[in-house]
Amino acid sequence: MQEQTLLAQWMGDGWINRHMPDTLWGQVALGLAVLAVLVVIAGWITSRVLTTVARRTLTAMGHDDWSVALARRRVFRNLSYAVPLLVIMSNIGLLPIEEKYADLMARIFLCGGIVFFFMALNGVLSAWQDIYAASTRAQTRSIKGYLELGKIIFWAICLILVISILVNRSPLLMLSGLGALSAVLLLVFKDTLLSLVASTQMTSNDMLRIGDWIEMPQAGADGFVIDIALHTVKVQNWDKTVTTVPTYKLFSESYRNWRYMFESGGRRIKRTLRIDAGTVRFLREDEIASLRRFALLKDYLDGKQQELDESNRALGPLADLEGNRRRLTNLGTFRAYALAYLRQQRELHQDMLMIVRMMEPDSQGIPIEVYCFANNTAWVEYERIQGNIFDHLLAILPELSLRLYQAPSGADFVRAWDAPGRSAAAQASNADSANP
Repeated sequence: MQEQTLLAQWMGDGWINRHMPDTLWGQVALGLAVLAVLVVIAGWITSRVLTTVARRTLTAMGHDDWSVALARRRVFRNLSYAVPLLVIMSNIGLLPIEEKYADLMARIFLCGGIVFFFMALNGVLSAWQDIYAASTRAQTRSIKGYLELGKIIFWAICLILVISILVNRSPLLMLSGLGALSAVLLLVFKDTLLSLVASTQMTSNDMLRIGDWIEMPQAGADGFVIDIALHTVKVQNWDKTVTTVPTYKLFSESYRNWRYMFESGGRRIKRTLRIDAGTVRFLREDEIASLRRFALLKDYLDGKQQELDESNRALGPLADLEGNRRRLTNLGTFRAYALAYLRQQRELHQDMLMIVRMMEPDSQGIPIEVYCFANNTAWVEYERIQGNIFDHLLAILPELSLRLYQAPSGADFVRAWDAPGRSAAAQASNADSANP
């Protein structure tokens, strides 16, 4: 038989060839034994010798992190599986079987070796991602999307090669057949193509980074970006939940990125105090004198009083009528006090915009807006700074005879309803006590 001749030629003219069994099962057992020895030797050389040499070479070159990453991603192990399969494929003729079956088995083992080889290539890309993620550049630019695209291309090539080997046709014929399926492929990989374009644009324009705090209400995302992949972007929300957003939506739809606020070093404080319009009035002279005890108001009152006196003297006899005279108001004085208070705070950015302004009055009072920037962008510290400022401003309102507007509650209506009854009862009691 031809198979016996192949096995005999492989064995040579030695003692084994002279004592080779004549039976078919004996030759099959001998061929399997030889293949097993070859597989063990090839696996040992690949997993022990080549792997050790590769690791020591990487370590000697100062790339110990690559050695660890490749081992973690099972690159060396997949190669140690691929090489024995290729060895079996190339020596399948040692078995005394018909040529058509030998050819089929050879193609199957070749496909297995190719699959493990491409698994090793994908492991190299994963190791690259691990190494890059540990670098400082990963904080500004992510390459995970590109590496995932590379994995898709590798697996597509692997699939084409495996199918072409199994059907025993040229891979070029497979590629030419894909042209007719281009419309179907575009439909199937629509999200992949959109995500690729979006990922490229976001990376080149520096629109999104890992660690950015983004706010995207339409997707339910409000938190830090923890992962940027080809198809999805993961956002860890403030309540520790994770929202997955398609990558192309971050390019086609609007969202808010708080990164530039953090980079500026100042976080905006913009809050409104609503003052009861019924408490706004002119200040009397005794009230102005009393307010001079506040260090933040003394310079303002002195300068403002001098300005008003000069303006009123220019009026001449018309200044005798109070309606013609310029006078200080408690609301204007409060705005001056609030601005002076903000300028004394070390936890606010003094070189950024700082203003206390009165907005258009409405049915809920007179809005006084405080606009400034805290010099600490951390959420907890920012809320503490903001709370301290408005605690003080709310507490100082009664000193200026001002009151914060507050919509009446149920208890207010109850007190108003019971007030006439209590008044009548009190009058009746007083009458009874006056006429015993």
